[in-house]
Amino acid sequence: MARRKSRSKPAPKKRLLEKLDKVFSCPFCNHMYGVECVIDMKLRIGSAECCICDAHYSTKINRLTEPIDIYSEWIDECERVNNAEEEEVF
Repeated sequence: MARRKSRSKPAPKKRLLEKLDKVFSCPFCNHMYGVECVIDMKLRIGSAECCICDAHYSTKINRLTEPIDIYSEWIDECERVNNAEEEEVF
């Protein structure tokens, strides 16, 4: 007796993941696409640097860190410093 053919299911469609940006606008000179984020996994350091005004920021990273995370931390740090300066004035 012959076996019945098994019905194979079609392969699931692959999701296309959107790639995240690695280049952002500078918070100091407001130049579009002036800040480039670089991740060094060996040293576990992420850095963001503006190629126009040479402003830079470095932070410790883990294996899940993306360039957008480094840029967001830089923006948060700028806001924290600005708020601290405003509190000193009053």
